[in-house]
Amino acid sequence: MRKLNESIDRFCALHPRLGITGLMRYIVIANAAVYILGLFDRSGMLYQVLFMDPQAVLHGQIWRLVSYVLIPSSDGFWLIISLMFYYWLGESLERLWGSTKFTVYYLSGTLLSALAVLLVYFIDKIPVPLASAGYVNTALFMAYALTYPDAMVRIYFILPVKMKWLAILEAALYVFSVISAAAAGLWGMALLPIVAMLNLFVFFSPDFSRRADQFQARHRSEAVQFRKAVKEQKRQRGYNHKCEVCGRTDTDFPDLQFRYCSKCTGYHCFCEEHIFNHIHHTE
Repeated sequence: MRKLNESIDRFCALHPRLGITGLMRYIVIANAAVYILGLFDRSGMLYQVLFMDPQAVLHGQIWRLVSYVLIPSSDGFWLIISLMFYYWLGESLERLWGSTKFTVYYLSGTLLSALAVLLVYFIDKIPVPLASAGYVNTALFMAYALTYPDAMVRIYFILPVKMKWLAILEAALYVFSVISAAAAGLWGMALLPIVAMLNLFVFFSPDFSRRADQFQARHRSEAVQFRKAVKEQKRQRGYNHKCEVCGRTDTDFPDLQFRYCSKCTGYHCFCEEHIFNHIHHTE
């Protein structure tokens, strides 16, 4: 994925004019227009023509691969809020990435969501309709949260929450949906959110790799420091482990098991009788 990410960056750098400047502005205006027109369409024909229907696509209606993102995901007051929110996300990312890269990200998410629905139809034989840009908007939100994790938003205009916590909650819900679908034997449905947001994994693959390397390096460093502490303790005192409650050591009691408490701050050793029966160190 990292090589694909590098290829995308190279393509965007070489073709800066291929992007649609202000793409989210057009998406938001189109959503609002479709919503207003839908109010006068009592037959519901407008939405029926636009939503992603895998069976219709296989019969030649290929415009449905992208037209479904024009269908608003909510209505009334919440439609205004959601359009303003995703417009803000899109404009921020476009200023950061440039028009071409943002256009590639949004359009790739649109096509991947449609592809995911087709996979569900082929694998599970279920014609899942896609009548909004739910997955596309989620990928947009996750991209912003990964870029600006400490940015604050107010839930219901009252409760301030950092973007990273909302992103973690959103990711947990998607993981739960994948596990639930897989447990039910619906492998297409399990793949649906993964494939739909594959652009997120491609575009942020260097960031994911860097964070994984930092996590491994931190734990490797902690393990090395722990081993050094044990060796130094043995060299100075003549034993490896000593219970901080009863004072018994592994030298005096070789058959006694010793453990280090994970709830205590720092490295504190206890014998098997006191590992669950001691006061935790907090400093």
